[in-house]
Amino acid sequence: MRINQSTALQGGKVTLVPYGPAHVARYHEWMQSEELQRLTASEPLSLEQEYEMQRSWRDDADKCTFIVLDAERWSEQARGDEECMVGDVNLFLTDTEDPTLGEIEIMIAEPSYRGRGFGKEATLMMMSYGVTDLGITKFEAKIGQENEASICMFKKLHFKEVSVNSVFQEVTLRLDVSDQEKQWLLDQTKHVKKKSYIEEKLPAGVQETDRARFQGKLRTLPEVWTWRTAANSQTGLGTIP
Repeated sequence: MRINQSTALQGGKVTLVPYGPAHVARYHEWMQSEELQRLTASEPLSLEQEYEMQRSWRDDADKCTFIVLDAERWSEQARGDEECMVGDVNLFLTDTEDPTLGEIEIMIAEPSYRGRGFGKEATLMMMSYGVTDLGITKFEAKIGQENEASICMFKKLHFKEVSVNSVFQEVTLRLDVSDQEKQWLLDQTKHVKKKSYIEEKLPAGVQETDRARFQGKLRTLPEVWTWRTAANSQTGLGTIP
């Protein structure tokens, strides 16, 4: 989905940035894990297939994806995105009869970041973005029955269990965003700042008069996400909360 290709959402623990080519190699490395394949019901892909998938997710109007970064590490200008990646969060708008329904997935791929609130904050931030920017009024989460941590987290976010698929061993949880739920969600994410991803990628010390020139160059690149990685090199799916 191109609507979020220039958007960065800065929270307390996490920063969400659009999924770009610079993130694919690390994502591919994650998805070689049999544990992550099982928990996300995913099949392993080749690196080339992962790049094709990234392009598809960027272009498809029914998929919104952010990479979850460690906000503290990412705030250090010398670090590239790939050094700060901890997971991803997705919204799928695949119900053609109800464009206000979004299926949400969260994956915290780095084991050391699980159980520390990173998944919860990333999920709340994506839900808030879905409501305010994408017009979502209903959320669903489909989670493997064995993934008790994720089921518990979504229930704490006011989701209700609506069905169990014994064939796929999957639980479906749902949240209808009433006015009261929307206000609660906005209150939970009032600390989040929506910023320009391009602006955030500019190195420290760039003068205001140079910003337009830098941004112009960024927009002419085939993939704007590769710029931060290139600059830094000169200096040195499923739900898993």
